[in-house]
Amino acid sequence: MLSSHLRKPQQSAHKQFSRNLFHSLFRTVYYGAITCGTKRGTVSAAMAKTKKENSLPEQPVTLKSLAAYLKLNPATISVVLNDVPGRSIPEPTRERIREAARKFKYQPSFVARSLRNRRTMTIGILVPVLAEGYHTEVMSGIGDYLLEQEYFYFIAHHRHRPDLIEQYPRMLLGRGAEGIIAIDTHLEHDLPVPAVAVAGHRTMPGITNVVLDHHRAAELALKHLYQLGHREIAFMRGQPYSSDSGIRWESTMAVAAKLGLQIRPELTVQLDQDISSPELGYPPVRKLLSQGRPFTALLSFNDMAAIGAMRALHDAGFRVPDDVSVVGFDDVEHAAFHTPSLTTIRQPLHDMGKLAAKTLLDQIKTGKMPPPQIAVKPQLMARESTGPAQGPEPVSTRKKARPASPVV
Repeated sequence: MLSSHLRKPQQSAHKQFSRNLFHSLFRTVYYGAITCGTKRGTVSAAMAKTKKENSLPEQPVTLKSLAAYLKLNPATISVVLNDVPGRSIPEPTRERIREAARKFKYQPSFVARSLRNRRTMTIGILVPVLAEGYHTEVMSGIGDYLLEQEYFYFIAHHRHRPDLIEQYPRMLLGRGAEGIIAIDTHLEHDLPVPAVAVAGHRTMPGITNVVLDHHRAAELALKHLYQLGHREIAFMRGQPYSSDSGIRWESTMAVAAKLGLQIRPELTVQLDQDISSPELGYPPVRKLLSQGRPFTALLSFNDMAAIGAMRALHDAGFRVPDDVSVVGFDDVEHAAFHTPSLTTIRQPLHDMGKLAAKTLLDQIKTGKMPPPQIAVKPQLMARESTGPAQGPEPVSTRKKARPASPVV
């Protein structure tokens, strides 16, 4: 009993102590929070005041807010940042505007400027593939000229798919393209903006074609082989979907007939793969060689196929040009550095791209329609892959072919 009487006062004292401690802590935390909050509010207000006086709000910087910060007219800032010529604004003021724009990472609104000027400074480019060779060299010329003229451009590659060729121009126009350049692309109809086609070969309203003189190219290639004594010549036709295939083959047949050269079906191979590497020419020439038909020269559709053809000849035990001469087409950058260096018909691809871009921008700027076709002259680049004809021999009399490595 005594112990139970003693425990009650102890428990009561403990509860009282806990209650006093809670109230003490509560007052400290509560009033401290109020004090801290008050101080923080004071500091925040002071910081905000200082920030307001020395910088812009933490929001996207607009022309109006930048003008208010600099205490200048928005039009003055727009003139300076958009490099509008003919305005007499002191250089110190210009530099102050540029410094503020850098400090606050302000960029003039491209959309707003485009709406005011009705210009987007943007071009759309259609191309079948993004691979080294013909297309990239043409695009290089286009890109260099557009860069000089401070134009931006979109590139869309379509793999010769008709649905994409139909769809992509609309998508490019929807993204603000003022004009279209189509490279090796079969356009099916005219476009609502200025357009230039490189190797288009189709006459359409409002579209200018920048094309090579293929008849002259065929003359240069076949006369070169003819003068070297070649009469048994194998021919390579381009893929049906390539824009140059039809006109190049027609020109080749016309010049061959004029020279009295026969184009034999058994010595004609057809390219069909949608690739832009030397593998393009390897399988068809291997197949041609397997048939045992003698020939002393090969006229290739392009340089990439010619390089693949030379590899096929090498793997079959033939020497270029001692046994078979090979002529390419395009004169891509590494044609001169192949072993043996490739004799080819040079298309000035970079210049053709540059000419296409210049023609398009001139039309956009002046509104004057250029001629429907601009022809470019080819050039024969005679190198190591062609030589005098030695006389055709059956493939079986050649030295034993080495096994061909698999193409991957």
